[in-house]
Amino acid sequence: QVQLVESGGGLVQPGGSLRLSCRDSGGALDNYAIGWFRKAPGSDREGVACISSSDDSTWYADSVKGRFTVARDNAKNMVYLEMNSLKPEDTAVYYCAGERVLTRCVLFSDPYDYWGQGTQVTVDS
Repeated sequence: QVQLVESGGGLVQPGGSLRLSCRDSGGALDNYAIGWFRKAPGSDREGVACISSSDDSTWYADSVKGRFTVARDNAKNMVYLEMNSLKPEDTAVYYCAGERVLTRCVLFSDPYDYWGQGTQVTVDS
């Protein structure tokens, strides 16, 4: 059974960096399209980045393009979200989501069947 677990959130100053990790406690992620989503209070859930299972192609929301990077480490069964130049508006709970059938990832949440519990990212001075 797929059980996604995020880690790496925390409090960081504006301009700082964090790296979020997503792992499947039940197995490997290399056959899954993985999306990273975030939910801030009073806002809708937003897809910020994703990585495909077929060719590891990546996609980013305009709001994070050039600042965030998503990557896999299949040897460690991990997917990372490297976040640089963080802004207060990046404050949210971040979730990773997985889908095995979806070979090309997407930035909307409907196709993803498996979700982690989320990790809080707070950007504040």
